Amino acid sequence: MHDRTDQALVQRVQSGDQHAFELLVAKYQRRIFRLISRFVSDPATAEDIAQETFLRAYRAIGRFRGDSQFYTWLYRIAVNTAKRSASAGARGPVFQENVHSSEGEETFAGSEQLSTVETPEALMASREIADAVKSALDCLPEELRTAIVLREIEGLSYEDIAQLMGCPPGTVRSRIFRAREAIARQLRPLLGTRPDERW
Repeated sequence: MHDRTDQALVQRVQSGDQHAFELLVAKYQRRIFRLISRFVSDPATAEDIAQETFLRAYRAIGRFRGDSQFYTWLYRIAVNTAKRSASAGARGPVFQENVHSSEGEETFAGSEQLSTVETPEALMASREIADAVKSALDCLPEELRTAIVLREIEGLSYEDIAQLMGCPPGTVRSRIFRAREAIARQLRPLLGTRPDERW
């Protein structure tokens, strides 16, 4: 499994093998950049934050003891670095749409491709829903926004998100539930769903 591969690479880095860290960067740089792009709207800034994330990880890797998976630890550094950058810029996180991905990332159901027939009407409806999802995300409190992005877009498990956010899995589930409810409320007029449906 890749977890054991990560662990072996981390041990090599801790023993002074810089090439092993380059392999970890190559493996995770696209995922880390994509994650940061959910918080930062400017691609150049996102790239800078991604580089800073790996620099911080390299400096701290000697203290990594494997209590969590390496990518969970790395994601935590990325999220904290993005938050720090947003605070320094005196503005809140801004989520990108980025709904298409060659890696087949998870997206909110209903946020794209309402119809396989790309008529102007269908494209307009799809854009409207994508805008509504983005707007709903932007309005969420930070802890709900982070939890829902890590779960629905990055595909992390509840346990990994709990480790990353430093809270129990039950709290993560609650935050994701509340985030989904808030997004569902904003999508109902567009999708015509009932109050007991999400999307």
